[in-house]
Amino acid sequence: MNTLVAVAIAPFGEGEELSEHVAQVVRVIRESGLPNKTYSMFTEIEGEYDEVMQVVKDATFVLAEKGIRTEVIMKVDIRPGYSGMMEEKVAKVDDILSE
Repeated sequence: MNTLVAVAIAPFGEGEELSEHVAQVVRVIRESGLPNKTYSMFTEIEGEYDEVMQVVKDATFVLAEKGIRTEVIMKVDIRPGYSGMMEEKVAKVDDILSE
């Protein structure tokens, strides 16, 4: 079933600059092969539910397995019968705004 996830995975208690840790997380997501986009606070991932959740787990464990306390914030949209929602949702809003 198609699933769109917005996820933020970050170390907790590791100082002020987290970009090195976040880059490790994003690398796992990008190497998954699933459609994804990274923004300043969240990364979106789209695909079949089990595949998306496995990527979230793998990306989380890249830090946790190093003994780093890891915080995960996630929003999940499961929409049967739909795909390409990562692009389509934004396109619908853009169309309305351009009228």
